[in-house]
Amino acid sequence: MNLRFPAPLQPGDTLALCAVSSGVPEVMHARLDASIAVLRAAGYQVVEGDTLRRQEKNASASAATRLAELNRFLYDPAIQAILPPWGGELGMQLLAGLDWPGLAALPPKWLCGFSDISTLAVPLTLRAGWATLHSPNVFDISHPDRQSEMQALWYSWQHGLPPRQQAFTHFWPFGDPGVAKSSRVRVAGAAQASISGRLIGGCLDTLSRLAATPYFDLQAWRGQPVLLYLENCELAPCELARALTAMRLTGIFDGLAGLILGRSSGPEAQQADELQYEEAVMQALGDLPCPLVLDADIGHVPPQWTLMNGAWATLHVQHGYATLEQHYHPATTAGDTP
Repeated sequence: MNLRFPAPLQPGDTLALCAVSSGVPEVMHARLDASIAVLRAAGYQVVEGDTLRRQEKNASASAATRLAELNRFLYDPAIQAILPPWGGELGMQLLAGLDWPGLAALPPKWLCGFSDISTLAVPLTLRAGWATLHSPNVFDISHPDRQSEMQALWYSWQHGLPPRQQAFTHFWPFGDPGVAKSSRVRVAGAAQASISGRLIGGCLDTLSRLAATPYFDLQAWRGQPVLLYLENCELAPCELARALTAMRLTGIFDGLAGLILGRSSGPEAQQADELQYEEAVMQALGDLPCPLVLDADIGHVPPQWTLMNGAWATLHVQHGYATLEQHYHPATTAGDTP
């Protein structure tokens, strides 16, 4: 697959906001409006899809309605970026209706977000060759506590790739943003690791359901190093163990240059004698032949890195400290052309 990167965004470019999964209910429109105001103040034109401010049956609209709107923005040459407000549950319903060979023939656009947005972003990279951005969602842009993360998002749009990023020193537990805890990126069974490869990944909850389907097939990238990153949103330890074991049975972890796991926001075991989160991870993955990185700044527990699916990435981890660099190709710099 020939990987292609979207052109840097320019003032005056048009960003389409559409809800490929969940829409924004009325009670949250004020915060959405604040994020849109930030985008417009930065010089971008904003087009709102009809799905953006709707929610019914756990999605913004029917699968047919969401698919039609997404296709309209994908094929409209006046649109430079497609920005869902956030994730959701049912983005998977759109995959079979997309024309993947047709998308592979189009110039790539920016698709940005995380959570259920991974359901669309990963296939776009693997099947259509579009580099996609795993990043804070539109709904996060105006949040006063997320501005350090926003800097990487703005840089990515302006320069075409994320900047060099360091591990954050603290994180905020899911559902309790007022309590900061020390953050420490680790390598399972080792003090340090340095890994490089083509970057791909996203939300484990949804990507585990795509394993062994044409929408999450790493075969096209075999023969080159691959860094796979995953983050757990809601899976409790036993379900996490099942998901990771099932993925391993498909062979998706075979031949990786490294596997990177973000901080988990899933529920912990309620009893001391029950399977704990890290025990579940190690039972499923502890004997992988590649480095296994834990508690990276990825996912539903802020703050988070911005990662470009399809970029060539190098991650250095040493004694809890980590740096992440992303380039178009090996031995290039972020200032080079794709």
